[in-house]
Amino acid sequence: MRWSEPIFCPADGKAWKRGLAIAVFAATIPCPGFAQATAAPAPAAPANRFVVVLDAAHGGDDTGGHSGDWTEKSFTLALSVRLRSLLTARGFAVVTTRESDTTLTSERRIEIANHAGAQACLDLHASLSGTGIHLFVSSLAAQAPVRFEPWRTAQAAFVTHSLALAGVLNSALQRTGTPVTLGRTALPVIDSLTCPAVAVEISPESTTNRPASESATDSLNDAGYQARAAEALSAALVEWRSDAAHLEAVQP
Repeated sequence: MRWSEPIFCPADGKAWKRGLAIAVFAATIPCPGFAQATAAPAPAAPANRFVVVLDAAHGGDDTGGHSGDWTEKSFTLALSVRLRSLLTARGFAVVTTRESDTTLTSERRIEIANHAGAQACLDLHASLSGTGIHLFVSSLAAQAPVRFEPWRTAQAAFVTHSLALAGVLNSALQRTGTPVTLGRTALPVIDSLTCPAVAVEISPESTTNRPASESATDSLNDAGYQARAAEALSAALVEWRSDAAHLEAVQP
C-alpha cells in the first residue's frame, strides 16, 4: 500500500481543481483552497438511496504492492467488484472509482467520492505483510462542519462518524474470526472526503487459520478468505444503514 498526496490548486474564485475546472455558481463563491461542505450528488444515485463509494486503490501504471504475479491493484479491483455485487443485491446504490485497470489521480478519486453524496466510503487496499484486516481512520481532529471545507481537512467534519463506521466494520469482521487492527493516521485521499470513510487493508489470513506452508500471496488469493472478508464488510454496511441516527447525521 502506498499513500499518494493529492494536490489541489484552486487559483481563483471558481473552485478550480488541478486538471478539472469546476465553476461553482452560487450566491457565495468558495475562497481559493476551500471546498463546499456538501458536494453535488452523483447523477446515478437517487436521493432516497443509501450510497456507498468503493475506492479500489492503485490501478494502471500504479501496481501498489506486488509479488510475482500478484498485484495489489488487481486484488483491490476484484474486491471492489465482489463488494459491489453484494451491496447492490442488498439495495445499496454503489459508486466505484474504477471498474478496470486504469490509472486514477488522487484528485479524481476524491472528486468521484465527494460528488456521490455517499453515506459511507471504503478505500480498499491490500498488503502482503501482517495478518488479518487493518482499518484506518483519518487522524484529523474532529471539527464542526462549516460551509466551505478546506480540501485537505474536509474529513474533520465527518471523522466522528468515520470512527463509528470503523467500529461497525470491526465488529462484523471479528464475528468471522478475522483478526482486526484499528488505527488512525494521515490518509491523503480520505482526509479530503466529505462522508464517513475508512481505509480497509486486507492482509494474509492469520496463521492459526491457514497452513504454515501457505504463502502470503496464496492466502490473499484464497477465494474463501476473500468471500468471508467481503461478506463481513457487506454485513457491516447493512448494519450501518439500519441505524437511522447515522443516516441522519451524515445527510447534507
